[in-house]
Amino acid sequence: MFRTVLLRSARSAACQAVRRSSPIARPAVASSFVKQSQFAPSAFQAARCYSAAAGLEKPEVEGRIIDLLKNFDKLSPSSHFANDLGLDSLDTVEVVMAIEEVSL
Repeated sequence: MFRTVLLRSARSAACQAVRRSSPIARPAVASSFVKQSQFAPSAFQAARCYSAAAGLEKPEVEGRIIDLLKNFDKLSPSSHFANDLGLDSLDTVEVVMAIEEVSL
């Protein structure tokens, strides 16, 4: 019973919304407190960049990481991070945080 009432009211509301639909394009309203130049796009919009101009080279990144992890016995450029270094979950988090601190 409640379902029937709900469906009928939803159908009625949908029919009324279709009948009362407003036009897609509306005329511009002139207002004294809104200036036209506030919303006009400028000819040149500057892009903000918060990074360095050039990134690090791959050998430099590898060197920084190897210097950080040089205490591990099985370390080589082809070492698998999880399988070869023998780290538990806490050690893995500490190593990743140390790599982030190096500011790569």
